[in-house]
Amino acid sequence: MATLKGTSRTPLTRKRAALYAGALFLFILVMLFAYNYRSIKGQLDVGTAYGARVACSCHYIGGRDIEDCSKDFEPGMEVIGLSLDDERKRVTASALLMESATAEFREGWGCVLLTDAQLQAE
Repeated sequence: MATLKGTSRTPLTRKRAALYAGALFLFILVMLFAYNYRSIKGQLDVGTAYGARVACSCHYIGGRDIEDCSKDFEPGMEVIGLSLDDERKRVTASALLMESATAEFREGWGCVLLTDAQLQAE
């Protein structure tokens, strides 16, 4: 094996090269997410609010099953999950452990979004 003057560098193995490439890819992915965090969070905020309101109306006004209500979502809303609280007549939509929104059915008003202050006051 040939070495440079005074150094004993070994050639880069495929395994190590793959590890460096993976680390670089992960670093770039994290940096892109950090750069676009505010935009992503804003879109998730709007998407969860829309999802909670639409699913609440679909279930409590339309009388459809909650799983069937997710069919009413716009394309790109596949990351939003729904949970149902029949006791309080609420639907909560959440996305990627980052955002959530809750809508509650109120007789005569329909489904209304609840604020964080309303949820914490309980």
